[in-house]
Amino acid sequence: MGNYIKGGFLVGKSIVSQFQTIPREELPRERLLQYGEKSLSNQELLAILFRTGSRHESVLELARRFLQKFDHLNAIKRASIEEYQSIQGIGPTKAIELKAAIELGTRISSSTIPRYGQLSSTQQAGAWFVQEMSDLQQEHLMVLFLTSKNEVIRKQTIFMGSVNTSVAHPREIFKEAVKYPTARMLIAHNHPSGNYEPSPADWAFTRRMIACGEMMGIELLDHLIIGENAYYSLREESRIFDEI
Repeated sequence: MGNYIKGGFLVGKSIVSQFQTIPREELPRERLLQYGEKSLSNQELLAILFRTGSRHESVLELARRFLQKFDHLNAIKRASIEEYQSIQGIGPTKAIELKAAIELGTRISSSTIPRYGQLSSTQQAGAWFVQEMSDLQQEHLMVLFLTSKNEVIRKQTIFMGSVNTSVAHPREIFKEAVKYPTARMLIAHNHPSGNYEPSPADWAFTRRMIACGEMMGIELLDHLIIGENAYYSLREESRIFDEI
């Protein structure tokens, strides 16, 4: 009997894949990509973890039978690998991968957002950025994402290269900010020349960041220009933050 590939599975010509009758956009992976993970049922999420069914049933049918075996999701969490394998179609690989996925989910749900200390002044931030960025040979733009108490919850390099309005767009920074409980931000970029005087592009970029921050409800605390063992604070050295 010859074989052919259909729907990602190797099947015999005499066997009709159950996925042939399911529109592609209704398959679990495609639905997750299009609508997000929260739109999927428990059966669909489980089917993604299982990946494949068998010659005689689709992975969705296998997931349905698996869920029928247990009273609730917590029972699945507490079941052993051997109990998983007691269900026809669940071999060692599927059982181990499911147990690992459940454990990882448990650890993620009990984790907290890390804190990297608390900023107390511009001088503290400036000293840290000078240490981090003074010796860089290429221009970098770094961001500290802060809570309302100025606790640093993430530090990230957003751009590398020339920081100007065509490259460093506020949307890229705020796209990262909204992933966390960000209340404030502090941005800094270095001038590899060592001259920390802000350029016209630096002033324009700062004004856009301040305006976008006000619309987003995320305050820009300062923009620091890092030179050779020194920095320039646009908040301390100008009135730009009072202009918007």
